[in-house]
Amino acid sequence: MTARAFDAVADQYDSTFTHTPIGRKLRQIVWRSLSDTFQPGARVWELNCGTGEDAVWMARREIHVLASDGSPAMLETASRKAATHHLSDRIEFLLYDFANPAAGRPDAKFDGVLSNFGGLNCITDLRPLATVLARSIKPGGRLVIVVMGRWCAWEILWHLLHLQPRRAFRRLARKGTEGRIGGHKVRVWYPAAKALRRAFAPEFKIRRIMGLGVFLPPSYLHPVVAGRSGLFRLLCRLEQSRASITPLRLLGDHILYDFERTSMASRESG
Repeated sequence: MTARAFDAVADQYDSTFTHTPIGRKLRQIVWRSLSDTFQPGARVWELNCGTGEDAVWMARREIHVLASDGSPAMLETASRKAATHHLSDRIEFLLYDFANPAAGRPDAKFDGVLSNFGGLNCITDLRPLATVLARSIKPGGRLVIVVMGRWCAWEILWHLLHLQPRRAFRRLARKGTEGRIGGHKVRVWYPAAKALRRAFAPEFKIRRIMGLGVFLPPSYLHPVVAGRSGLFRLLCRLEQSRASITPLRLLGDHILYDFERTSMASRESG
């Protein structure tokens, strides 16, 4: 069901998020972080690669990318984008369902793994994926995941002001919440930082946490800043300079977690 949902929006995802002012700014912030994490010559496995925007950026920096996604339509779009930029020699593509991570996992070892903009919010139990990633990432390698957070300040304030308390606090539901993507129902979970630490321990330890969309609103609230260039520039400056401050970093629409692969053995492998 999730794959069909993203198949349905593959041809419009770039126009509705990637190429919007908010989408571009947030992705630039992620790229700035990744430039210190994944070095030229590294081999990186990207989960939920979507339309290939991050894969193309990494390949341009001479990083070899295995771009995977559960949506065939997204992979097709990403493959066309790689060919357009003449980067097909640095990007491989893999149809991969990380909700069933043991099936079809690559045998190669990677210097790092990236999952950007909420892909991992579509699975409820991250432990099986953590086990697979622990076997796939070299000790000392990095795992960077960007997930939708539990406490989005913009979303809470917006919906409380519009007398919609259930929508304001929907991310706190223990059993997740139902969203719609491309006309399909998708169950979404919003893990807390403590739950993520627990899911990826002991094979991974958190190096840092960075908020995304702390000052900039979620993309669906873009009309709030549309046509207000001065306000948008101010929010961008605040986003760059203040979004990583504790506890503000946990109030973003998304949160970036930068893990390091430790030398600890997987619990499952003993």
